[in-house]
Amino acid sequence: MSVSAEKHPSIGSRGEVANPLRRNVAIIAHVDHGKTTLVDGLLHQSGTFRSNERVAERAMDNTDLERERGITILAKNTAVHYKDLLINIVDTPGHADFGGEVERTLSMVDGVMLLVDASEGPLPQTRFVLRKALERRLPPIVVINKIDRPDARPQEVLNEIYDLFIDLDALEDQLDFPVLYTNARAGTASRDQDTPGADLRPLFDAIVEHVPAPRGNPDAPLQILVANLDSSDYIGRIAVGRIFNGRVKIGDPVAVCKLDAAVQETKVTKLYAFDGLKRIEIREAAAGDIVCLAGIEDITIGETIADAEHRIAIPPVAIDEPTVSMIFGVNTSPMAGRDGQYVTSRQLRDRLDKELVGNVSIRLEPTETPEQTKVVGRGELQLSILIEMMRREGFELQVSRPDIVTKEINGTIVEPVEELVIDVPEDHQGIVIAQVGERRGTMTKMVNNGSGRVRLEFRIPARGLIGFRSQFMTDTKGTGIMNHIFSSWEPWHGAIPARPTGALVADRSGVATAYAIFNLQERGEIFIDPGIQVYEGMVIGENSRPSDMDVNVTKEKKQTNMRASSADEAIRLIPPRKLGLEQAVEFINDDELVEITPLSVRLRKRILAANMRPKPPRD
Repeated sequence: MSVSAEKHPSIGSRGEVANPLRRNVAIIAHVDHGKTTLVDGLLHQSGTFRSNERVAERAMDNTDLERERGITILAKNTAVHYKDLLINIVDTPGHADFGGEVERTLSMVDGVMLLVDASEGPLPQTRFVLRKALERRLPPIVVINKIDRPDARPQEVLNEIYDLFIDLDALEDQLDFPVLYTNARAGTASRDQDTPGADLRPLFDAIVEHVPAPRGNPDAPLQILVANLDSSDYIGRIAVGRIFNGRVKIGDPVAVCKLDAAVQETKVTKLYAFDGLKRIEIREAAAGDIVCLAGIEDITIGETIADAEHRIAIPPVAIDEPTVSMIFGVNTSPMAGRDGQYVTSRQLRDRLDKELVGNVSIRLEPTETPEQTKVVGRGELQLSILIEMMRREGFELQVSRPDIVTKEINGTIVEPVEELVIDVPEDHQGIVIAQVGERRGTMTKMVNNGSGRVRLEFRIPARGLIGFRSQFMTDTKGTGIMNHIFSSWEPWHGAIPARPTGALVADRSGVATAYAIFNLQERGEIFIDPGIQVYEGMVIGENSRPSDMDVNVTKEKKQTNMRASSADEAIRLIPPRKLGLEQAVEFINDDELVEITPLSVRLRKRILAANMRPKPPRD
């Protein structure tokens, strides 16, 4: 029986109820619609925390990056007690770039909670995750959150959700979903939008009532599908998965059915279950439970832990293909090795290999040189999060401009096409439509709710989105919201214009001076502060013209017999445009790289020496 095929429900579903006192549910939603805040409320109201216990907000977002960005990157498990039941909850990422996390977590659950913002309604990522859930025949519970927003429109949003379900070919019984209206921050839920709730009890009751108890046979041979990985400094790699059939105890001999059809025999040394945010040691577990097993070396996602005698593997979860690639290489700039702890190609490759173990939605491909590795992922955000994690760990590297992955189908080159949803004030819709049109996008829908904002929907090649976000934010003065998601593979759409402006490139090494920057300001936009160390070939700004310009940014004011060289009080510098990691990756052209170290992000030319770089053709 296949887990990944649409036709088949999840494994064990044809068997009897494995454990009537268990419920396994995933929370799915778009970025920033309040999943993690709602889990906070469920944890607090189920009595998981002591009344005097200090708990951080968004307790499930436990990495620095997740807290800073306010997004969930890694799927996480927790469990809460309600009456006599144990409810296992999986908090999934809302961004399609982390879709690999979503797909494998849905293999662990028997129902989903679809969370939608009461004002924004269902957005592209909601569609993406919901489609995956409906394909698995998981019964949904619809939760309309942020009901307290002044611009909330719950009834219209509910109609949009029904339209979305019908659009995704939901079955009759899937359309018969319960609807709850919540304010996750206040920790309240209600079945009626006009009656404010007092607590989250209606939501707990809906989970108990509408999410079926896990099915499976506790007396059949053991089958655990590994859906997630964790690690501990003390006990090594930890496999997180759901027991579809059978029982498991500490000390049991088991067989790991590997993805390459090999079988590895081993023993269960530690067994854990989730209780709140903690893992607790247990002696045994049975079908329907979500457990963690420690002590199994080299286990990876998608493998099956089976009975030592009956080695029946579960087919692994099918993961959507990656669509964007970047070249990761060793830092070769004159400043290499000053900040980072890990700078060699071997260390870089080892770190990327380690990422492959826990991240099923990226791929590594060799390049012409061992100094560089091609990393293929779901999107720019996923790859930039990986780079950010590496620089925080002490790595130095340089990366190329993102490129898209193409395929050949029936002799035709096809490229990924994305669905793009843009929400902008009415004043800016003209320029946004023009910009998307230039990038080969075609408008499919336009909705004006009369609130002063317009929602525009486009189909656009994934290539057209590279570098679009920073342009879009400038055009809409920071007021626009854009979301996109992979739609389909289509024949090549033709050329898309590159960045229309050139770069200001430092022509020598030294320290940037205020005097030099002051004189260069009229040439374009500067990216650096005075006093910054520069080197030949480093990009220090954006030229206002299409061509690159080599400039001396280290020039000092010469002393004359009229005035001392220190008399620079009159200089007024425009504050530089500081590019973060994602903006830098979007900004660069094909002949440029982003140099990333733990302390800085620099832009540079691939070929540093000005006399070695090819000259642009004259018009």
